[in-house]
Amino acid sequence: MICGYLSESGYAVTLSGTVAEGLAQHAKQGFDAIILDIMLPDGDGLEVCRSLRATDTVPILMLTAKGDPMDRVVGLELGADDYLPKPFDPRELLARLRAILRCGRADDRADILRFGALEIDCRALVARIDGRVCNLTAHQFRILEIMAKSPGRVLSRNYLMDQSKGTDLEAFDRSIDVHISRIRAEIEDDPKHPRRVITVRGAGYVFARAQD
Repeated sequence: MICGYLSESGYAVTLSGTVAEGLAQHAKQGFDAIILDIMLPDGDGLEVCRSLRATDTVPILMLTAKGDPMDRVVGLELGADDYLPKPFDPRELLARLRAILRCGRADDRADILRFGALEIDCRALVARIDGRVCNLTAHQFRILEIMAKSPGRVLSRNYLMDQSKGTDLEAFDRSIDVHISRIRAEIEDDPKHPRRVITVRGAGYVFARAQD
């Protein structure tokens, strides 16, 4: 029913009946958004959401037949962008889907990102601290931009590598950690105790909205 309604509304929809199938299709195609049910035949939607958020920033709209408000809280804390309990009006689902897609596109369109003294000019490929231009390669700038457009979300090393490849900016011939170290040296007050680019042990990095 959902697939039919969204298809009639102009969306290309892929239906996955299991966790394994859905993750495989997303890895292959790269969806613009995911509508994720909590109750799945081979797994828990909340765990799927947690797993996706460790490596991906794709917008996620969660569905559930459970009425407990705590399910909604847990889903949002795990990184879901929105949450819709069953039963629901398909028109509300469509409205919520459009809203989370608009948010993602607004982030992608942003030309200048500002975080206190840090300014990231995505069009000019320049980062500045208090007006001083940071000495970053184009590839390092791209990594910084990817993180800054998803503040508060943990991004794995593999995700950063995949997203920064194929941009014709620079060959990726060093580990992601070396690039992160260089970025910290330019944007952090104390690179040994970073406040903006934080390491999450065993998971990757998160860009924090540091207060200057």
